[in-house]
Amino acid sequence: MGVKKKKEMQVTALTICHQDLETLRSLADVEGKNLASLLLHCVQLTDGVSQIHCVKQIVPLLEKADKNGACDPSIRSCLDILAGIYLSLSLKNPLKKVLASSLNGLPEFFLTEAVQSFTSRLQEELSTTDVYSYRKVIDNISCCMENFDVGRAGVSNLLKNVLHFMQKSLTEISEENRKFAGNHIVQTQLMNDLSVGTRVSVMLVQKIQDFQTLHVRISSSPTWLSMCGLLSIFTKFLIDDHLLQTIQSTSGLAVILFIKAMFHPPEEIPDLISSLLLRSVDCTSIPDWFLNCCRSLCCADVSQSTLLFLCQGTLTMLDWQNGRMGPSGEALLLNIVHVLFTLSSQIKESTLELFFSRILASWTNSAIHVLESSSPSLKDSLNGNSSIVGKLLEYVYTHWEHPLDALRHQTKIIFRNVLQIHQLTKEKSDSEASGLAADRFICELTESLLRLEWHVKGKYMCLGCLVDYTGIGHILALAKTIPSQILEVMGDQSLVPYASDLLETMFRSHKSHLKSQAVDSTWIDEWHETWVSPLLFILCEGNLDQKSYVIDYYLPKLLNCSPESLSYMVKILQSSADAKSGSYNSTGALGALMACLRAARAHGHLRSATDVWRNLVSSARIKQGLIHQHCQVRIDTLGLLCESNRSTEIVSTEEMQWIQFFIAYNLNSQSPGVRQQICSLLKKLFCRIQESSQVLYKLEQSRSKHEPENELSKQHPSVSLQQYKNFMSSICNSLFEALFPGSSYPTRFSALTILGSVAEVFPVPEGQVQTVYQLSHDIDVGRFQTLMECFTSTFEEVKILAFDLLMKLPKTVVQFQDSEKLQGLFQAALELSTSTKPYDCVTASYLLNFLIWKNALPSSLSAYLQTQQAACGDGDTSAIVVERNTLMVIKCLLENLEEEISQAENSLLQAAASFPLYGRAHCITGALQRLSLNSLQLVSEWRPVVEKLLLVSYRLSAVVSPVIQSSSPEGLIPMDTDSESASRLQMILSEIQPRDTNDYFNQAKILKERDRFDLEDLNASVLDIGASAEIKGSKERKTCDVTAQMVLVCCWRSMKEVALLLGTLCQLLPMQSTPEPPSGLLTVEQVKEIGDYFKQHLLQSRHRGAFELAYTGFVKLTEILNRCPNVSLQKLPEHWLWNVLEEIKCSDPSSKLCATRRSAGLPFYIQALLASEPKKGKMDLLKITMKELISLAGPTDDSQSTVPQVHALNILRALFRDTRLGENIIPYVADGAKAAILGFTSPVWAVRNSSTLLFSTLITRIFGVKRGKDELSKKNRMTGSEFFSRFPELYPFLLQQLEAVANTVDSDAGELNRHPSMFLLLLVLGRLYPSPMDGTYSTLSMAPFIPFIMRCGHSPVYRSREMAARALVPFVMVDEIPNTIRTLLAKLPNSTDQCFRQNHIHGTLLQVFHLLQASSDSKYRLNTYFQQELADVAVCTRAKLWLAERQNPCLVTRAVYIDILFLLTRCLDKPTKGNQPALEHLGFWGDIRRIISRSELITGFPYTFTVPGLPQYLQSLTKLAVAAVWAVEAQAGEQARDIPISFSQLLESSFPEVRLLTLEALLERFSTAASGLGEKGLPPLLWNMRGTFLMLAMKENHPECFCKILKILHRMDPSEWLPETEHCIHLTPKEFLIWTMDIASNERSEIQSVALRLASKVIAHCMQTCEETRDSMVPTLKQWVRLVASSCGEHLPTESRLAAAEALTSTTPFLLTSPDPVLELQDTLALWRCVLTLLQSEEQAVRDAATETVATAMSQENTCQSTGGRLPV
Repeated sequence: MGVKKKKEMQVTALTICHQDLETLRSLADVEGKNLASLLLHCVQLTDGVSQIHCVKQIVPLLEKADKNGACDPSIRSCLDILAGIYLSLSLKNPLKKVLASSLNGLPEFFLTEAVQSFTSRLQEELSTTDVYSYRKVIDNISCCMENFDVGRAGVSNLLKNVLHFMQKSLTEISEENRKFAGNHIVQTQLMNDLSVGTRVSVMLVQKIQDFQTLHVRISSSPTWLSMCGLLSIFTKFLIDDHLLQTIQSTSGLAVILFIKAMFHPPEEIPDLISSLLLRSVDCTSIPDWFLNCCRSLCCADVSQSTLLFLCQGTLTMLDWQNGRMGPSGEALLLNIVHVLFTLSSQIKESTLELFFSRILASWTNSAIHVLESSSPSLKDSLNGNSSIVGKLLEYVYTHWEHPLDALRHQTKIIFRNVLQIHQLTKEKSDSEASGLAADRFICELTESLLRLEWHVKGKYMCLGCLVDYTGIGHILALAKTIPSQILEVMGDQSLVPYASDLLETMFRSHKSHLKSQAVDSTWIDEWHETWVSPLLFILCEGNLDQKSYVIDYYLPKLLNCSPESLSYMVKILQSSADAKSGSYNSTGALGALMACLRAARAHGHLRSATDVWRNLVSSARIKQGLIHQHCQVRIDTLGLLCESNRSTEIVSTEEMQWIQFFIAYNLNSQSPGVRQQICSLLKKLFCRIQESSQVLYKLEQSRSKHEPENELSKQHPSVSLQQYKNFMSSICNSLFEALFPGSSYPTRFSALTILGSVAEVFPVPEGQVQTVYQLSHDIDVGRFQTLMECFTSTFEEVKILAFDLLMKLPKTVVQFQDSEKLQGLFQAALELSTSTKPYDCVTASYLLNFLIWKNALPSSLSAYLQTQQAACGDGDTSAIVVERNTLMVIKCLLENLEEEISQAENSLLQAAASFPLYGRAHCITGALQRLSLNSLQLVSEWRPVVEKLLLVSYRLSAVVSPVIQSSSPEGLIPMDTDSESASRLQMILSEIQPRDTNDYFNQAKILKERDRFDLEDLNASVLDIGASAEIKGSKERKTCDVTAQMVLVCCWRSMKEVALLLGTLCQLLPMQSTPEPPSGLLTVEQVKEIGDYFKQHLLQSRHRGAFELAYTGFVKLTEILNRCPNVSLQKLPEHWLWNVLEEIKCSDPSSKLCATRRSAGLPFYIQALLASEPKKGKMDLLKITMKELISLAGPTDDSQSTVPQVHALNILRALFRDTRLGENIIPYVADGAKAAILGFTSPVWAVRNSSTLLFSTLITRIFGVKRGKDELSKKNRMTGSEFFSRFPELYPFLLQQLEAVANTVDSDAGELNRHPSMFLLLLVLGRLYPSPMDGTYSTLSMAPFIPFIMRCGHSPVYRSREMAARALVPFVMVDEIPNTIRTLLAKLPNSTDQCFRQNHIHGTLLQVFHLLQASSDSKYRLNTYFQQELADVAVCTRAKLWLAERQNPCLVTRAVYIDILFLLTRCLDKPTKGNQPALEHLGFWGDIRRIISRSELITGFPYTFTVPGLPQYLQSLTKLAVAAVWAVEAQAGEQARDIPISFSQLLESSFPEVRLLTLEALLERFSTAASGLGEKGLPPLLWNMRGTFLMLAMKENHPECFCKILKILHRMDPSEWLPETEHCIHLTPKEFLIWTMDIASNERSEIQSVALRLASKVIAHCMQTCEETRDSMVPTLKQWVRLVASSCGEHLPTESRLAAAEALTSTTPFLLTSPDPVLELQDTLALWRCVLTLLQSEEQAVRDAATETVATAMSQENTCQSTGGRLPV
């Protein structure tokens, strides 16, 4: 890639008519100095750019002319010709603008003549009568009005004519559009003309001064009549929903503008428009002309879109500034917003939603203009507490997560404007007297935003606006840690752009604030502490995704804001890097340092490379970064070397050495992302080398003239260029060496990609461009062969890269091969194309394409070409050579394929085993795809080839289709091994005809006995399935094993290739509808045949692979048809769609549509027809189809015919899944959800099944693709207000369905009524969640759902009660949660009640539990009032305490009640206002201790596991008991009298659930203490439990509990418990070690890995502390070595190998690298062999863990070297 050349401007040259040309010739003077001569010279030029230079000379020439020249007839004629030239130029021709600019500068005394000339010429234009020429005239009028004084004057002179022309043209174009209904291409052009015409009409009224006095004109004047006619037309456009919405939108502007220009008096205009919008027009009080023109707007049934665009026109065209509209204007402003709020809940279409958001944003802008000089009443209506502002905020909150980016952007504008509106409504005295803290509206808004979850994208946008409005100080005062909170979420890619933008807004605002208040430079320290310190923590300790996003998005913005912070960051990180460089799972300070330096250099904050290496970081540290264990550190270090903000910066010698060092170790990276980044960064480096080499070449050429004074002068240019050449050659040598036979896929991918970049960046020199390096110079025979061998790789990506690289090389590289080898290559490709291995035919395709494009085909192929003389003439070009070669290869492949199809027609088994047919077809498609089929030269030879291709494709499809279309294609094998069995094959095929057609569902199918035939005779002629079949090939006899799978693969792959081939032909070949097209290769009939073929196979194939691939080809066809100018072809998709919909509706038993397999290819067929419909149109096909399908998918009275319903549900599912339909499908989501929920209640299984699938798809479509492991993660949920604002139709439907379910969910008779739809209803409602932003301005209240959901909690089905509890949460406002909980608790029975149902109790308690869990969120616990509310809840809970005791016989409800008590302990665990915690104050802990002391944990269990709910009860009780123990420990230390139960008692329980939960709690404490993360060490309660753990380890027989005990021992310091083994369990430390190793040898993987870790830790402890007993441990160590070696096998689980790696790392200083080795050489080598084995593992985690061992060994080696020690040899 050389120095980039500026793209040349393409300008179409102007031309004039013959008459004007003759006029110029007659007027031109001999010297060629007058205007006529200049124009004559100009029009004779053929280059548009040169003509532009001529045009620019017109005005200077006229300025020199004598003033009397104004009357010169020659100049008048020239100006007339110039006017003609201007009007003849196309709209986008740059000459038009240049000419207008020149004529604007005409001397004043020529202007009159010029205006007359333009008027005359324009008048001629206006007389045009051709409808399709109107657009050019309209464009000319538009150009005359746009910054062209002469043209505008000409239009003003002809205003009457222009208006009449606009009226006539719009009328006729509209009529023409109506005539061509259905022709998308013509209609698109005509509608575009209408849109432009409407815009030009608006421009006329806005820019012509005469319209100022138009209202005084008489109604009979032509101008007035034209205006009335245009107003009528625009009104018609406005109410016509069949037009594009852009036309309706522009018409709305035009209607209001024309009313403003024509209506008198102007003071009454706001009232008139208000009456239009409110549909309350008094027809008796308005002028007749208005009633005649706008009668349809005065009706009461105006459509939503009409009202919307009228609002848009009113806001855009009326003057809202400076209070010019008066009080009536203020009333109109309020009326508009009320109309908009009414429309908000009615609009469904995504395009109208987008219009609506823009119009609402426009309204806020107008409100701001009006408020600047408005009345107090308007300010009261628009202050922060008003209902209008509340509804505006409600709109923002419900749409800030909208899928459309443009709509989300509008919500940001609205929110920002709301803040400004609030500011304007405040009195100046108030705003001056009271600061921000007293502004209740802003304070509440800020607090509610901060309480939101960080996954809400709108939160970032609104907080950014608030920072701009209030500054950062207020927000930092409320949430000091907000920088860290935002950085924490930057691991989620979807949130990163929003988070980084907010952070930038915040730190810039904070910097400005601190800087303005500071008196010295100390403010920067506070800024660093707030914004830089959290960043450095993330860079050092964050996860990989989080760190990479912070580097890409946040760090550059921070450095751009404060470049001086770089030195601060580097200083801190340098000192940290010395202490900790990072590991495989942590980048450490070194990684953070490299990331900062990389970003700084890439954005120009480092002056040059030398600054980096010499002043900031050492060479050793760079190398350390290049081979760091963590991939991100390697990438950042490489980026530091490769990236620079100057593309011509010289690459230093050190950089080149480091790059070579990097490539030697990093080509085989296993991560695809890392490989791509490496290749991308190296390409940037190569571009720098190429571009800086161009500078060096220029410097070398000019070095004799002057000596430069920059960095380039430090070294002679020729030396640098030679270093570049040597470096590139060395790099390519390394890359080719990496392509050795057997090299891994990652290595090949990296090497080939980098070589491809080299070939692309350093092209073959052309002209004066010099290239420092050429890859072709380093390609010899061996390397060419290496690249060719890459075609044999099983990875197609490697084949593609090798092919692309070979194609970038010059043709001379092929000369390494002689003709005999080329013949062998071609023959090999032909043989590979019939291989039974699918990837071989891909190899064949690339080989053939290489031979085609490099013109390396054997000469014997020329026999396939008829017109050899024409093809090989002297004028032969590379394009025709490629075309000729492609034609020859395709003919050769076709000939072979025809022969093989003939054999397959006799024996499909023989074809599947010996020559699968799909390979040849794949090679043909591959050759066609690389050829430009729209510019073929050998058309006469291509026509018969294309015709033959189609016939062969149909034959091939006919051979394999019986298998694909059978009812069970996966198991079918037609056994036709010889010609005699042909009749048998027909019998088999007739037997397996599809049996899943519509009649399958209508009546029971009894298999009839066929005419008897001798089974033994069949077996004699045909072998059993799977048996070895002797197959006669075309040349030799082969024996092979043919299975059903082989036949199936052959058949469906053949169908795939046929579909792709036909799709490619349709997509690439030019189509002509004339009988003998000059260049067309496909006839209309052939296209129709292809369409019928796809239809047949999509609707009849049963194999998913087959119809999915047929769908791919069919999509290509439908996309072409929709763009085809031929009307008959254009109408085909619509015709096919109606036919298949009719077939679905009729439910004919003879229909071949597949009603099983999710309707097989039918959904794909309709999906292809709809998805290819032009998106810019009205999407009529989609609308009609969805209407039909939804009506079919609904419940039907005819239970006998459910097939249409099944088809409809399956098709709807496919359409809702299709992302290409985008937001156009969203308006039908509500109806689809209704159909799915109602279909779930059907008695027919097929309907229920399809409804379930549809419902699942809709959940994904509504709430998004699952983005977390948690099924109910808030990332895949929606607030209730947002959900019902997007799908308002679901509100009454869900409410009605829920009421029906709730009324009968639990009958008094105790009958079980499962209500299938309840599951779906609660599933949807459970996906919603409450938001602090939910206001009271929405008309869709959540309250009506609450009692029904509560009653659903009485369901006898356990799962339904759980779902009802989850679904209740989003419907209860946050501040209503305590009251709701108290209400629910009051419903619970007292202990004295005689009759109650446990189902009711359980459902109520679950609802209390989930509501309490929602309130336990820390964001809601900040409120002291809320804490008091929960304390009241705790009091109510104590009133029902009997439910947690033995008085309650049900363990399930006891467990839930105990869970509620546990939650309350978490919610109320902090003191309030200096008092003791609420729990203690209320005596709550006393109740809990009493419950525990009376529970079965103390008294023993009379139950067995057969008691329902026992495990659940045990877990809940144990959690509460553990919490009580920790609470007592925190308050009273070791006062045993207050502890209700000890850990020892819990661990002695006979139930493993109790022991397991207890051990998990203890393990967490030990882990926290071991890692040093806790504020304190181990609690005193745990100090004396070492013996307990040892004894438990000896007797525990539950695997999970045993594993936890071993983990606890591993977490504890061996010096604390190892000496006690002999006392507690009568085992010496050595015997305990042997016991641990025995466990590791015999137990299952998890226990084995934990035991191995524990044993290794004990060994490390013993080796470190007991040097005198080292020799006695050698036998034990040998056993440990064998154990580690046996844990490293690749067949073992990952956890085992990870444990082995950690064991090796922990013992490395003592056993692998000790100066005084304990083990024998053989054992030491065995351990190192284990390290090498783990380093070669296929698991990345295992390799990373093994590198820790090597790193530890290297650090030990460095330590020994520095201390003079020695390592074992």
